[in-house]
Amino acid sequence: MSDIETGLINTGARADWIRLRTLILLRWVAIAGQVVAINVAILVYDLQLELGLCFAAISASIIANFFSIFVYPENKRLTESEAVVMISFDILQLGFLLFLTGGLHNPFALLLLAPATVAATALQLRSTLFLGALSLVLITLLALLYVPLRTDVGFILRLPQLFVFGFWMAMVIGLVFLAVYARRVSSEMHAMSDALLATQMALSREQKLTDLGGVVAAAAHELGTPLATITLVSSELMDELPPDSEEHEDASLIREQADRCREILQSMGRAGKDDLHLRSAPVTAVIDEAAEPHMERGKQLIMSIAPSDLDPTLQPSILRKPEIIHGVRNLVQNAVDFAGSKVWIETGWTDSVLRLRIVDDGKGFAPWMLGRLGDPFIKSSGAAKKSSTERPGYEGMGLGLFIAKTLLERSGAEITFVNAGSGATLPEQTGAVVEVIWPLHRITSKADQTGGALGLNQKFEI
Repeated sequence: MSDIETGLINTGARADWIRLRTLILLRWVAIAGQVVAINVAILVYDLQLELGLCFAAISASIIANFFSIFVYPENKRLTESEAVVMISFDILQLGFLLFLTGGLHNPFALLLLAPATVAATALQLRSTLFLGALSLVLITLLALLYVPLRTDVGFILRLPQLFVFGFWMAMVIGLVFLAVYARRVSSEMHAMSDALLATQMALSREQKLTDLGGVVAAAAHELGTPLATITLVSSELMDELPPDSEEHEDASLIREQADRCREILQSMGRAGKDDLHLRSAPVTAVIDEAAEPHMERGKQLIMSIAPSDLDPTLQPSILRKPEIIHGVRNLVQNAVDFAGSKVWIETGWTDSVLRLRIVDDGKGFAPWMLGRLGDPFIKSSGAAKKSSTERPGYEGMGLGLFIAKTLLERSGAEITFVNAGSGATLPEQTGAVVEVIWPLHRITSKADQTGGALGLNQKFEI
């Protein structure tokens, strides 16, 4: 996995994600609800409330909203500390209103769960714990300290103590559960979003490299004729000029530089050109291209066609898609990283499917990881620490395999991760096994499927 992919993600740093306008809108909704609830309590149920203090608390929220609107721009995004201050103010304001209207005897006490849940989805763990603790303290105080709700005839509305205790317990458990649930779901969504972004960047880079190589190769192809002409003319001049003359040396220099230009262009253009004949290639050629960067990393890469009775001359031609090349390359990289000394890359096909199998002679995938391979940002913990010390690269690993899995599945493949075990075709194959299976019609070009002409080559757009 490249530095771009590994350095792209920092899931712990998500500052400035909450817009001030969002919290202002939510506060207006809360203010409207509080005003309606107080008026209903007075006009419909004839409850005696501390109206002056209640409307003072509501006025404080209104003033805070107008202050935020007029002082800060509409596109203001809150920092972590600013968001904590605003949410803390909302919790305290709601807690004060509940204190004035019966504490936990007021069913609207349930709303104290909302701010901490919102914080769990967007703020850091430390901020979430602080706001959750603040809510828990208020919930506990409201169970003990509050202004009782009274009717117009002086009757006090209160729940039995057992119900109050049960309500308190339910709110405490609900607060913890909702916060943990919201944070877990939010973290997984952020991780998946970041991993998909890294996947898109990897694919984009692979596409650019392929296009760049094609441009260079196309240039080499177009310049081949004039360079050959220069070489031919300079050779004829060398034959006609006296060997010891300065003109002979100049002609020799021209020929040497023309040959050098041809070699440079050929070496830079290995990736191919935008020739429709090279948009697809035999499957072994595509696999070789994907594995090439890892050929000289000190491990032996053994390419084979399995089963061995398949005729190599009848192998299918598949599309040279960047997602296929980059995905296979990531899988080969992973195998080379953890192999003892050998990696087997086995290719096989039928009339309907293409099968790729990558096996190493390492220690295999840790058992605790097998069900999670292909998920981004896997981290070992607890009992898994022992396994991660045996295969240390798995500590925090996951994004590379996720990118490979995502890219290959985009091309129509199904991917399976297992350990060699009894399914190994050779005794030496003791490590991890990754099997990729494509429906053949998904990765062959339309011309190959129909036997028709490829059409005209496409011009590069640069």
